[in-house]
Amino acid sequence: MAKFLNTSATNYFLEELIKEAKDRLILISPFLKLNDRIKELLSDKNRLKIDVRIVYGKSELQPAEMSWLQELTYIRTSYCKNLHAKCYLNESLCIITSLNLYEFSQVNNNEMGVLIRRSEDTDLYRDAYEEAQRIIRVSEEVRISLERVAQDADAKPEDDEQTTKLTSSKLAQKLGLKTADLIEKLVATGFLELKEGKPYLTPKGKDAGGEFRGSKYGAYFLWPEAFKP
Repeated sequence: MAKFLNTSATNYFLEELIKEAKDRLILISPFLKLNDRIKELLSDKNRLKIDVRIVYGKSELQPAEMSWLQELTYIRTSYCKNLHAKCYLNESLCIITSLNLYEFSQVNNNEMGVLIRRSEDTDLYRDAYEEAQRIIRVSEEVRISLERVAQDADAKPEDDEQTTKLTSSKLAQKLGLKTADLIEKLVATGFLELKEGKPYLTPKGKDAGGEFRGSKYGAYFLWPEAFKP
């Protein structure tokens, strides 16, 4: 029998659902902004080589977070247009809820949800799982798209200024760094600044030729090819 969840219970069982995943984990949420606790749990699933699929409709991930996700081999992210469903599943549990996989919602909002156990509600669990699989099929995998964004940024359009611009990931590769390490270095040298844990371009960064770009897949920075922080 499905179990009603209030806000605190939803957060508790969401963590338990992620921790107990032994074979697969599906996280579907329109908004994606991961807190440190969820990131820690997902990193552990990646170390255990658990197949994780994250589907989202809008992203507030910053470049360092995007880089973190890209480095997790067993976690795949997908973008689904017009997504409004919030559903979290492992091989034995399913949560259907109003709670987004979003730090603000988990701390500030009043939420409701239901917990479905596969062993007790087999048909209901199956229906939710099949709909989750359909959403995955119609979504667009972001790992490929992010690589395309980087390639486009490094292409050679007619504008001469654009030919000298590299994404943070490409610049990090050129400098022999990980993207997250480059972001930390840019913060330490004043080209970026942290606001509530997220990097933002400073006037110094703009003067050095840095640019902030956003798309439906997330946000990223561009830097002059010869730039050295």
